[in-house]
Amino acid sequence: MPRMIFMNDSLVPEHEAKVSVFDHGLLYGDGVFEGLRSYGGRVFRLDAHLDRLYASGRAICLAIPLAKPAMAKAVVDTLAANNLADGYVRLVVTRGAGSLGLDPNKTSHPQVIVIADTISLYPREYYERGLRIVTAATQRTQSAALSPRIKSLNYLNNIMAKLEGLQAGCIEALMLNHKGEVAECTGDNVFAVRQGRLVTPPPDAGILEGITRAAVMELAAAAGIDCREMALVRHDLYTADECFLTGTAAEVIPVVEIDGRVIGSGVPGPVTKRLTDDFHALVRQTGADR
Repeated sequence: MPRMIFMNDSLVPEHEAKVSVFDHGLLYGDGVFEGLRSYGGRVFRLDAHLDRLYASGRAICLAIPLAKPAMAKAVVDTLAANNLADGYVRLVVTRGAGSLGLDPNKTSHPQVIVIADTISLYPREYYERGLRIVTAATQRTQSAALSPRIKSLNYLNNIMAKLEGLQAGCIEALMLNHKGEVAECTGDNVFAVRQGRLVTPPPDAGILEGITRAAVMELAAAAGIDCREMALVRHDLYTADECFLTGTAAEVIPVVEIDGRVIGSGVPGPVTKRLTDDFHALVRQTGADR
């Protein structure tokens, strides 16, 4: 049975899901997207993801042609059409087809695409033993140039840093901002545990404010763990007791080595394990938004 893709207003077989070669999403990365997870047939924090999608659209003057309720239904229907209770959803909105050239006013018919599939971003062993990562030379795009709060289709900045990590034998890489402060990894937010306190870079460090990041901060507060946003440099991570990453696809994954420095005891620590367990319990709860 072919995979079903939602295109604009209906579900179509994968081989019929096509966009124009003149679509500015393809030509210039002009569009926005979200990645979502479904657990037990319920999409985790769907409202928060859609709020961010529509905010990204407004920020780039892209009028998304579906209203939020219709978009939510498209996500749920696409999962159901592919018989996925536990799955990953990629929701994409492109600027639409137009003439060659940057002018978005010369485009029409933004494309809404919903893809549902399974995903395994990291092998299971990394969740049990922890990741090794390196710092990329590629800096996070400056906020004054492009707001990191816009989840756009142009991910070349992250891809270049990802390549650096892969070339160093690591499947993830740390990115710094123009001030040399820790921003985020190529696809995940960063947390560290220092002297019993959980710390993570603030939005003005040049990060995407992740949905999973916010959930973990809420879980930390509920567990009585002091969690603060603060500017961090690599020294703060090198000398941390624990480090972990968060993301929709990654969930919560420990980091045990950065740039050849062993973090803490070199194995996933107790705070990381506690928040991982709490996150897994959260996503399996019943309720509209968990």
